Amino acid sequence: MPFELVPQGTHIDFIGKRRITAAISIALLLAGAIAVAVNGVKLGIDFQGGTEMQVLFEGQVEADEGSIRSVVGACGIKDFSVVRYGEATGREFLIRFQAGAVADAEGDACPLTPEQAEALERAKLAGGGGGDEGEKGETIDKLTYALTNEIGPLADGEPERVEFVGPRVGSELREDGMKALLVACILILIYIAFRFNTRFAPGAIVALVHDIGITAGIFVILGLEFDLRVLAALLAILGYSLNDTIIIYDRIRENMELRTKFDLVDVLNQSVNQTLARTVITSSTTMVAVLALWILGGEVIRPFAIAMAIGIVVGTYSSIFIASPALLFLEQRYGSREARPAKGARARKAAQV
Repeated sequence: MPFELVPQGTHIDFIGKRRITAAISIALLLAGAIAVAVNGVKLGIDFQGGTEMQVLFEGQVEADEGSIRSVVGACGIKDFSVVRYGEATGREFLIRFQAGAVADAEGDACPLTPEQAEALERAKLAGGGGGDEGEKGETIDKLTYALTNEIGPLADGEPERVEFVGPRVGSELREDGMKALLVACILILIYIAFRFNTRFAPGAIVALVHDIGITAGIFVILGLEFDLRVLAALLAILGYSLNDTIIIYDRIRENMELRTKFDLVDVLNQSVNQTLARTVITSSTTMVAVLALWILGGEVIRPFAIAMAIGIVVGTYSSIFIASPALLFLEQRYGSREARPAKGARARKAAQV
């Protein structure tokens, strides 16, 4: 006897639970909105501007995140993060701090030799006494000296990579990210309207906005940063959730051709149940891959994996409990008489009288 994840003939009343699930979704969206108002949105350096410095220590050096954090903090830098690349014994680290994270203090606790401090002062004077680029270069040189003195020499004597993102560039990236999400939703609306009809499209968009809103809200509640990795995950969530919704909508359209709209609730329930096995299998296999990235991918890929894991759960939920009930609402409110059984029943009763 073949194994069936969801036995044939399964009939779960998903549509009957639409009011409960709608209340849950509204509560999650409100919780995210309150978290934004209270805590604000924590933006990464991609959107806010900042510096990213990648360092690789020589082979004999023993380094860890804690010791690097101590050095960076002693040099007067605040609101920074240190992430190890690769395995737990790896010697490559990524130091990130946002624009304006360098304290005004001179950083007397920074472990520099008198010769190094004098070299930094000469470089500062040679550069005209400051400027944004000069301050960034001075900070990188100071960190390079301090890390070498306290932990050990860097490979090739300098950082592997240094990237600066200015506040203006970060603002442009933030605006472009919002535009990308908006354009994606508009194109999806057009596609669904062309692929099915105009009554199907709003339900798909409501589900997508629901997915993005709840995923972003959970990120804010947990205090996680938004950067380009999270934006990439949100765009991937749009595609994933849409694919699941289209499969269900396609089955709904097939079943609507066989039955009248008077039985629309039964048609929707039947369609969701018929595609339930495929939905569960697709979500489960995708979640396994995302969890592997989360657990084994390291800190660099982890924000993307976290956002995708949340999005898969929310996207699967919305395809079943949001997109289909939204279609039911539109058909009952704006559809034909057959889609509004209460009015049809009153009309038949009046005709009999």
